[in-house]
Amino acid sequence: MTTDATGTGVTEQALASLQGAADPRLRELLTGLVRHLHEFARETRLTQEEWERAIAFLTATGQACTDTRQEFILLSDVLGLSMLVETVNGHRAPGATESTVLGPFHMTESPVRALGDDIDLVGGGEPCVVSGRVLSEDGTPLPGAVVDVWQADDKGHYDVQQPGVQPAGNGRGLFTADSEGRFWFRTCVPAPYPIPTDGPVGGLLRATGRHPYRPAHIHFIATAEGHTPVTTHIFVAGGDYLDSDAVFAVKESLVQDFAETDDPSLAREFGVANPFRHARFDLVLERAA
Repeated sequence: MTTDATGTGVTEQALASLQGAADPRLRELLTGLVRHLHEFARETRLTQEEWERAIAFLTATGQACTDTRQEFILLSDVLGLSMLVETVNGHRAPGATESTVLGPFHMTESPVRALGDDIDLVGGGEPCVVSGRVLSEDGTPLPGAVVDVWQADDKGHYDVQQPGVQPAGNGRGLFTADSEGRFWFRTCVPAPYPIPTDGPVGGLLRATGRHPYRPAHIHFIATAEGHTPVTTHIFVAGGDYLDSDAVFAVKESLVQDFAETDDPSLAREFGVANPFRHARFDLVLERAA
């Protein structure tokens, strides 16, 4: 029974109720969560009406999730939690590619594509080639590494946002690096875009006076046997919102030059019209423990 006005007794009872958890990590996580939630309620003197509004907001967030939309990941992103989790878990060997957030649009499997394929199935954007290598931390190429790629189009939309406009798999590709660890593909230069604002997360941004925009970027997940996978982006250098990403995911090492390239022979090699934009970016993986 608890009678103290601060509710300390409630907290103590709630924490004690978790001690029977068989999984020690689950017990640790729930203990920390309950302690911080209770302290938050005490510190802010959370009212019953505010608590009910918070429950309604979380309920609406869950109801907004679909097979192709993850509103809870979006919420985690805009609160900085996704990036915080990446940061505290992302310590890598010197020179290894830095990680960043997965984002809410990795909701469908990328189609398997051959090296050099064009993932821009719609066309109309500024032609671009992305090329690089997948390397171990000591610079050794990783043949057969798998590179999963997804991006918005030149107007800032992902395929899952426009099922009647973009074909499924537009802006996506699953590539296998060659015998020298190289990968390359054709695409368009992506555009900055607003994260979805027609759900609860959009309402939260409006209520806090925040813009919803992300700088232009391309997503990658790189995997190779014996190495720790990395989830990352490359951001288009010189673009808007690099200093105010709505999900706090920009890291200086991931900002890359999509260089204007006037080289007819290279254009022929990649199968694009000349001139074109070219981004070169190596994915360096840390050896697994």
